[in-house]
Amino acid sequence: MSNAYHCPNCKTNRTRFNIVEQHPKIVKLDAETGDVVEEYTIENKEPFHLPYRGPHIKVQCGVCGLLEDEEMFKKYAIYQRKENL
Repeated sequence: MSNAYHCPNCKTNRTRFNIVEQHPKIVKLDAETGDVVEEYTIENKEPFHLPYRGPHIKVQCGVCGLLEDEEMFKKYAIYQRKENL
């Protein structure tokens, strides 16, 4: 995680962030109540249940609260470095 971040929303924050690690939980819910009927692992999930394909890390700006994929903060930091040269 040794990448520079820069918030593309408030454009001032380069130091205060919340790193959110996502750990998907594969479940089957009751359609009426929303209760968990069954919980699966990656090895025993049902054939028609697609695996999670989203980012494993999200970043939240500690100043303005923007919550986005880590890539957005990295790319904005690179963009700002090039602009300031």
